[in-house]
Amino acid sequence: MTSELNRDRESNIPFSMEDFAKALEEHDYKFETGQVVRGKVFEYTSEGAYIDIGGKSPGFVPLREASVREVTDLSEFLPLQSEMEFLIVRGQNAEGQVTLSRRQLELKHAWDKVSEIAESDSSVQMRVTGVNKGGVIGEIEGLRGFIPRSHLIEKENLESTIGQLLTANFLEVDRERNKLILSQRQIARAAAIGKLSPGTLKAGKIVSIKPYGVFVDLEGVTGLLHIKQVSNSHVDSLTNLFKIGQEIKVAIVEVDDYKNRISLSTKILENYPGEILEKMDEVMINAEERLEKAREQLAQDS
Repeated sequence: MTSELNRDRESNIPFSMEDFAKALEEHDYKFETGQVVRGKVFEYTSEGAYIDIGGKSPGFVPLREASVREVTDLSEFLPLQSEMEFLIVRGQNAEGQVTLSRRQLELKHAWDKVSEIAESDSSVQMRVTGVNKGGVIGEIEGLRGFIPRSHLIEKENLESTIGQLLTANFLEVDRERNKLILSQRQIARAAAIGKLSPGTLKAGKIVSIKPYGVFVDLEGVTGLLHIKQVSNSHVDSLTNLFKIGQEIKVAIVEVDDYKNRISLSTKILENYPGEILEKMDEVMINAEERLEKAREQLAQDS
């Protein structure tokens, strides 16, 4: 009878504060720096926002950590009662509060996406936000990117590109050094190369003359007219035959994307060896008919 009474008394003893603290500790979340947690925005202050993450104390997001973009209105980036993920950037203080960041989580996601795009060799659009002597600065997925002047299509009036979306591809992606270098010229070249087919005729302009050949600009992409492809007769000097800025029609012989090379020919347009050395203008005027005749001859020979 006495033991039963004691058990009844023990069962009626209230849950002590020590027991409550122990139970709370056993069920409390363990928050660590670098951990991604999910929480609900419930209060703003002049310095940031409080987030309910299920712990003894709410987490806190400073203004500078609310987004990768400039924050003037917290409600734009962290609406009240919205649930989202945050990165813990500082562990619990004496009150158990952790410091959270959306900015660094967005940066992580942005770098992951940019790295994936670069690996697939896909293009991106960069909005130009500023210029300097070396090129233009812009934004991709919230990250700062740079296109050198030499890799721009518009190389002179850089100020005119501010605010524009430039399609480009990545030359360098360095997450550790926070460095993104892009090229607009390369993607333009790729697009131009895609329009070229072996066996077709293209009009272009001579941009460079070397002892071994002539470089011809074909609407943004440069091909090489090798000295051996100029005529079926020996060519003594290319500078005696061609001039910088001269317009010329050439046959596309080969397009090699891997070697980044476009091979050209004019000798295929000749009716007899050396004709282009004697009658350049006449060969150019009738270039289309001459190429068609050459194709028919090749078909017969094969």
